[in-house]
Amino acid sequence: MKKLRSDIERFYRIRGYFGTVSTLKLLLTCFNPRVAPVVLLRLAEFFHRHRLGLFAKLFSILNVLVFGIEVSPKVQIGGGLFLPHTVGTVIGAERIGDNCTIMQGVTLGSSEPDMDFTVSERPVIGNDVLIGAGAKVIGRVTVGDHAKIGANAVVLRDVPAHAVAVGVPATIVARQAPEKQDGA
Repeated sequence: MKKLRSDIERFYRIRGYFGTVSTLKLLLTCFNPRVAPVVLLRLAEFFHRHRLGLFAKLFSILNVLVFGIEVSPKVQIGGGLFLPHTVGTVIGAERIGDNCTIMQGVTLGSSEPDMDFTVSERPVIGNDVLIGAGAKVIGRVTVGDHAKIGANAVVLRDVPAHAVAVGVPATIVARQAPEKQDGA
């Protein structure tokens, strides 16, 4: 529930609202098409964590049928996930950090057919990462914190923190300076 609250609060921050989100507003937001797929994946994640695989699969399949996004309930996804559009998205990473934005048509997965969800073959996505529309992150790749993956990029190698990767295959075209923190 804590992650879902974080997801919805981030949705409001992106829209420019920085106040406290009431419980009623949280509930109503669950029906927004930008938030509902996240609600379903959080339900699948919850049931998977509690070893109720049939229910986890049910919510995963519902996400595919209604929103066109396939997310394995085995993926560890941090809070603050934002999916502005979902059609054609496949999320089969090992882990996705906090406050990530994943656009439509993105594929995060293994480089080989992997029906057993072998964690060592899956990408790891850091915190505050933006993955553009149509991007593919394939194989055991690590995308560092605050990185950006351009639209339609095919990432086959690690992307360092604060980097921008574009192209097929993706190459690093820029590195952003990390934001300085107070007292540093």
